[in-house]
Amino acid sequence: MYEDDWNGGDLTGSLLVAMPSMTDERFERTVIFVCAHSEDGAMGLVVNKLMDDLTLPALLRQLKIEPGAAEDAPIHYGGPVESSRGFVLHTADYVQESTMVITDNVALTATIEVLRAIARGEGPTRKVMALGYAGWTAGQLDSEIQANGWLSVPADEEILFGTDHAHKWERALAKLGVTPGLLSGEAGHA
Repeated sequence: MYEDDWNGGDLTGSLLVAMPSMTDERFERTVIFVCAHSEDGAMGLVVNKLMDDLTLPALLRQLKIEPGAAEDAPIHYGGPVESSRGFVLHTADYVQESTMVITDNVALTATIEVLRAIARGEGPTRKVMALGYAGWTAGQLDSEIQANGWLSVPADEEILFGTDHAHKWERALAKLGVTPGLLSGEAGHA
């Protein structure tokens, strides 16, 4: 739905896939779930890059929360902005007052309470824990898309919450029916 409607359109709930020509190493071969997009700017979480040597139980212990029922899940590199701030992107079966419901199936919570709920085994069914986020000022994301830096792809739960992080970028591109070698970094029109 969104891939042809990005110019001034709301990309909230879609995936941004970095073009092969992306030169910013922070975003090279990234897949970003867009949590919010408006005329004021955009915010999203990288869903295919992991933090080195940091797992959910270790993070919980750092926060003085007993891991309990928490699985040994990785922590994602959510983006370069506020890299010490935590976010949980999750299925919408868990919602609290501070949860931002993004789509019918996906929500975002950035409180310590969601981590406590996960440790108790009462959290969302599927989730991505991330430190940091990707952010764009007013018009910046639209300009980057026009400059051929990103493709917009409809999101699906397997790309968002699946554990095959090494192949999420290729799988997101495949949703458009393209392979990375066929993409050009040159902007233009047919």
